[in-house]
Amino acid sequence: MKKVLLAAILVLMIGAFTACNDDTITINVFNWGDFIDPETITMFTEETGIRVVYTTYASNEEMYTRVVYGGADFDVLVPSDYMIERMIEEGRLSRINWDNIPNRSYIDPKFWDLAFDPNNEYSVPYFWGTFGILYNTTMVDQVVDSWAILWDKQFAGQIFMYDIARDTFAVAQKLLGYSINSTDMGELERARDLLIEQGPLVRAFQGDQNKDSMINREGALATVYSGCAMWSISQNPELHYVVPNEGTQLFFDSFVIPSTSQNQEAAEAFINFMTRPDIALMNTLYVGFSTTNAGAFAMLPVEKQNDPIYWPSDYIVAKSEVFVDLGDFREHLERAFAEVLLSIR
Repeated sequence: MKKVLLAAILVLMIGAFTACNDDTITINVFNWGDFIDPETITMFTEETGIRVVYTTYASNEEMYTRVVYGGADFDVLVPSDYMIERMIEEGRLSRINWDNIPNRSYIDPKFWDLAFDPNNEYSVPYFWGTFGILYNTTMVDQVVDSWAILWDKQFAGQIFMYDIARDTFAVAQKLLGYSINSTDMGELERARDLLIEQGPLVRAFQGDQNKDSMINREGALATVYSGCAMWSISQNPELHYVVPNEGTQLFFDSFVIPSTSQNQEAAEAFINFMTRPDIALMNTLYVGFSTTNAGAFAMLPVEKQNDPIYWPSDYIVAKSEVFVDLGDFREHLERAFAEVLLSIR
């Protein structure tokens, strides 16, 4: 989930290579693009002596493919809710030794006991937020309170949609009154048809590039995550963000350790460091997404704490859903999304 500024894989080697010897501990961290303050990685290495190789991905699916089929050796991942659930079910994550993460005490209790890790064995909450519509107030005159505006023909060629199947189908599913976790083939087909109908109006299906397109006034409306919206608005005050009345997805991104890690204690040291309030504060201010860290939240400016984009209201949370793993049905979803994309090319 998230601000992706790098189209290619970015590898950051932290620490002076000339000073490293064979005893140097190195961990491989795989995270969303631009989803951490680089300075915090430098600080971690300076304090612990543990070197970090930092690599980025653009989607949960890309992360999963690289971890499972790419032959890569990672020690820390930051997947989203439904992907954590899938990886737990498949035995791909290690149970966390909480003795090594005393800073867990700073995590707001509301972010524990979540459905994808109900016993809090495998994941440490990091960021959370919503998915909604970012629009330019100088280009859109009417009230934006429904996903239906993304089917308004007056905005043909001015709409950016997300290029991930689950995110985009969730928009159509909510507009149709369905659950974003539906595994009903009839509902999937009707959502597909609705997206195919929308196709001629869409300027592009993109990832987090949507925020850059909106900052640059290339379109009127885009689907984005709340953290991306925060960043976009800070760069272009013409923009506004809304969660439509039909509801949306609520996401949670968490630190996890893959079962293939050879450096679990060092990985836990990294997670513990990132869960320290002052470090969590640096990361939330840099990234823009909402922190799960109560200690960091308490240090935020009051206007940030009260910002409904940064901290969604209980009303928004109540009408939102969290993605769950769809099991074998995800193949049907991916096929349906491919049909949507093929229909407009």
